[in-house]
Amino acid sequence: MRPVSLYETERLYLRPAGREDAAFIYELLNTPKWLEHIGDRNITSIAKAEEYIVEKMLPQLEKLGFTNNVVIRKADGAKLGTCGLNVRNGFSDLDIGFAFLPQYEQQGYGFEAASGLLRFAKAEIPQFKITGITSKQNFASQKLLEKLGMQCAEEISFPGEEEKVLLFRLR
Repeated sequence: MRPVSLYETERLYLRPAGREDAAFIYELLNTPKWLEHIGDRNITSIAKAEEYIVEKMLPQLEKLGFTNNVVIRKADGAKLGTCGLNVRNGFSDLDIGFAFLPQYEQQGYGFEAASGLLRFAKAEIPQFKITGITSKQNFASQKLLEKLGMQCAEEISFPGEEEKVLLFRLR
């Protein structure tokens, strides 16, 4: 399978996160919503963000040809957030994940990026089932997953974790 080097929507470019995105990843992973709904990844510096990219994102890209993507606005090159297909520990399906800096929320970027990525997944990697996983308190993500054509199927917890999260599947 060819690696996804760049995916494009009407207003956005999506490309795999790389070392050059460390400062952006540091900022995004330390936003209040990321910390509340996704969890603290202990990214305490730009160097730690680069380590996170190298250890968590790039191996999946090398192995499967896709990973978490940086979402870039075409108009000005601003890095808005991330949207990608992620392998979750102890789970066979792919999780479509997204997160945006606060100043870029509520502008349709999440739906545009995620719906484009779903089209890609259906065309290029149909062997995978795509799901969405979110915390019970993350109502914005739940709403976006529903808008993408998913519905809440069940509550699950990951191996070694007590907290239950919501699993969404395509209708």
